[in-house]
Amino acid sequence: MSEVSTSIDIDAPVEEVWRIVMDPTQLEAWVTIHRRLISYDDDEMEQVLCLRGANFKVKWHLAKSKAPKHAMWQGRGPARSHAETEYRLSDNGQGGTRFDYRNEFKAPLGPLGAIASHAIVGGLPAKEADASLRKLKALAERAR
Repeated sequence: MSEVSTSIDIDAPVEEVWRIVMDPTQLEAWVTIHRRLISYDDDEMEQVLCLRGANFKVKWHLAKSKAPKHAMWQGRGPARSHAETEYRLSDNGQGGTRFDYRNEFKAPLGPLGAIASHAIVGGLPAKEADASLRKLKALAERAR
């Protein structure tokens, strides 16, 4: 299992940031590893992601949602891998948004799969998460 948590302050209201992050058609504008949206509806989506040059599909289900403050997506990827992505939004006390992001990835094949996943992916998820949040910040602040 690997877990990434990161945060950013965004100079835009919570409701605006929520609108962006919960709109699957906006993923290409801010998620650095997103390659293509295959399908989506109110609480399901399927997308193609890319890490280290390898594309893979993930099917997501919106497991929890309390607009405009909290969302948790649960995903299934290749070879029975699992992921969980969580967004927490709060007022940062300056008229903007504090966006807290967490992603947990569980590789298939138990401990052996986790070792292989860490060897292949390394610190890339944290770098990509930070880069994605910087892109989200620019997108939300540009929309103001």
